[in-house]
Amino acid sequence: MFEIKKMTSSMRTPVLEMAGKFYQSSAVSHPVPGSVLEQTFADAVSEDPVLTGYVLVDDGRIAGFAYVTVYYACEVGGRCLMFEEIYLDEGSRGKGCGSAFIRQIMETWPRIKRFRLEVTEENTAAIALYKSLGFTFLDYRQMVRDV
Repeated sequence: MFEIKKMTSSMRTPVLEMAGKFYQSSAVSHPVPGSVLEQTFADAVSEDPVLTGYVLVDDGRIAGFAYVTVYYACEVGGRCLMFEEIYLDEGSRGKGCGSAFIRQIMETWPRIKRFRLEVTEENTAAIALYKSLGFTFLDYRQMVRDV
């Protein structure tokens, strides 16, 4: 049986190991330095509410993680939750854990008007999962300016 828990600093090792695998997979368009993974984890378990971390515990072990952030979007007239990262280990895939994980996180945020995530075209299993949960594609191209 699996459960969802808020991420704590004691979960550092398994979460960072999974984050490393996530950034070496087809789920992302480019790798991220370990120092960024460390900073992201530290932010997710800090008192700063800008980033929240969750873990999926499956049969007593941490089997997945998610990072989420909330922002306001004018086009929906309310708050949006961005799933910044979602990862499940191989042993927890195909068992209903992913959909339950996402649903429970969404239920934790009742004031959210839009849930959003990014997915690569190659990640067909994730696309199928997200579509089954009601996600659809937006016709936007994103642009960034890192500082």
